[in-house]
Amino acid sequence: MRVVPSICTFCGVGCGLGLRVEDGRVIGVEPQPGHPVSQGQLCAKGWASSFAIDPHGRLTQPLIKEHGQFRPASWDEALDLVADGLRSALDERGPSGVGVISCARATNEDNYAAQKFARAVLKSNNIDHCARICHSPSVAGLSRTLGSGAMSNSIADIDQADLILVVGADVTENHAMIGARMLRAQARGATLVVVDPRKTRLARLADIHLQLRLGSNIALLNGLLQIILANGWENAAFLAERCADIAPLRRHLAALSLEQCSAQCGIGVAELERVAYLFSQAKAAFTAYGMGITQFQSGTNNVIALSNLVLACGQIGRPGTGINPLRGQNNVQGACDMGCLPNVYPGYQEASDPAVRAKFAAAWGTEVAQAPGLTSLGMMHAAQQGELRALLIMGEDPLQTDPDQNQVARAFAALDFLVVVELSLTATAQQADVVLPAAAFAEKDGTFTNCERRVQRIRQAIAPPGLARSDWQILGELAARLGYAGMAWRDAEALFAEITALTPSFSAMSYPALEAKHGLQWPCDAEHPRGSPILHRQRFPIGRARLLAVSQVDVDELPDAEYPFAFTTQRLHFHYGCGSMTRKSPLLERETPAGLLFIHPMDAAELGLAQHQGVRVRSRRGFLETRIELTDDLPRGTLSMPYHFIEAPCNRLTNDAQDPISKMPELKACAVALQPLPPGQAPSRAAGASEVTHASL
Repeated sequence: MRVVPSICTFCGVGCGLGLRVEDGRVIGVEPQPGHPVSQGQLCAKGWASSFAIDPHGRLTQPLIKEHGQFRPASWDEALDLVADGLRSALDERGPSGVGVISCARATNEDNYAAQKFARAVLKSNNIDHCARICHSPSVAGLSRTLGSGAMSNSIADIDQADLILVVGADVTENHAMIGARMLRAQARGATLVVVDPRKTRLARLADIHLQLRLGSNIALLNGLLQIILANGWENAAFLAERCADIAPLRRHLAALSLEQCSAQCGIGVAELERVAYLFSQAKAAFTAYGMGITQFQSGTNNVIALSNLVLACGQIGRPGTGINPLRGQNNVQGACDMGCLPNVYPGYQEASDPAVRAKFAAAWGTEVAQAPGLTSLGMMHAAQQGELRALLIMGEDPLQTDPDQNQVARAFAALDFLVVVELSLTATAQQADVVLPAAAFAEKDGTFTNCERRVQRIRQAIAPPGLARSDWQILGELAARLGYAGMAWRDAEALFAEITALTPSFSAMSYPALEAKHGLQWPCDAEHPRGSPILHRQRFPIGRARLLAVSQVDVDELPDAEYPFAFTTQRLHFHYGCGSMTRKSPLLERETPAGLLFIHPMDAAELGLAQHQGVRVRSRRGFLETRIELTDDLPRGTLSMPYHFIEAPCNRLTNDAQDPISKMPELKACAVALQPLPPGQAPSRAAGASEVTHASL
């Protein structure tokens, strides 16, 4: 047996693990000793990594759908068919008629290849990935206020904070190693403040829990900042030296009623005053947030409101401080860094800038995309309107994870051609015309970028099963069939060298340098050859930071007589994403083996519901059947559901109302109705699925 060092592929923390390899198989994992992020520890999901890549249930050869059924095919036949399908769409509609959705679980190298394929081969900026439905408001909001949408500090800065503010993030469940670090900081004396409509595990352990009303983030944050400014608790020196004029924001907040902010968010004025004082007077306040503020139609403004609070108090640019979005998937930061977004090239170089396009056209030896691109949800709408004709999806399952599942199904049905590159036959893969088998992280070389901007190496430990290949190899072969020879890289290291040559923030990185340092944090360039653990020490990318006035916006759907419950989504500690990896583990599946709906016991009692009873949940978009779980984690009148379970896919219910800036759908809030199933009747996984065909995971 040998142990191959690698990086966990679940959340964005980026823990170091060792793959135990024997007889060509990964038979287990172990923590990587001395790793700067995980410090020799793993969470339950990390320990189960070997199940996620087990050959059982994996795709091992290309599949072509004929007469509604898949049949095995050779690579040549499958790739020729894919090339023909893309070529036909290009001939019919031009570059606007094709699109690519890349993968936040794939490597930086795979994602770079995906956006290059879209822009250099298809000539289309229709390239996106799942950051659209998690942290696109972070990029949009923080780019406006700071000039950079990434985590400003390092995970290790938690150890130096004397106050930790967590807003809209269930950290112990979703980012367990960060949650553990926060609790250790609390034990040594740091004050822990959690803002969340649910009583999460971290909220129950916190010194202060502000249980705000669902969707009232701006009201709460504006209230805190109004108190700070009214009392002169702001950091006047920092504002004068580092920020643009705060006067417009000061006037905006002064015109608001503190009592109104309190009423909107459901938190008493005295409690707001207590938190405002503690945050503003802390020597070092570490602020972390998650999708509990981004997944709203006001997501970008929610992030701006939080940034205003951090900037006004000068809690940024120093150890133990910062504004820190916690990324949900292992390489969602890297997929953004690599330019898998319609508006930017690698390193956030603007696609609308003629100089940027000229730079990449020269480097790639071909003309590149000219027209603005579509987001992933924009591609779904364009497909339904007959404008997008072909779509290539790498390792994402939008049929389960995107809002309004039936609308996604209609989009797929309207396409002329759908190709999916995947590890297993997910619900989305079931809808494809061609499915191509991908190599998992243990079966290839490459890099991941965690939420603190740390670029880390993964190494091939075993051979891919059957005929599976790395995503970048598949895309290179497709490019050649479509007449472009510029994606025939020798290996992953050669591909990474192209990335560093064209991405200023990666320019001083190399595989040997990453090996030597347990990874490097960008920007890593001539000015920062050892990387940048803390951003914004002396200056912001936009010069002076901006404080922007924003106002509370109600969620798109409020409860009413027909749909009396507020509905939100969450994740569970023992599962991840659409469940295609964690539900292969008998250990994790044992913990939560079926879908469920969380409800307050008093709400359940009023409806005559008992623990684990079957119910039908209905929204304006669809319905499903599941079982209930009684908990006082939720306030009365609010229901919550995880999205890991294909037999109870909560995204049949969720709303696709969008943030006008980032195009983030409002996944965190909609209105639903609840109906008990007859006594003894088990929930049906087929309920509400008339438009969707599910795959067994």
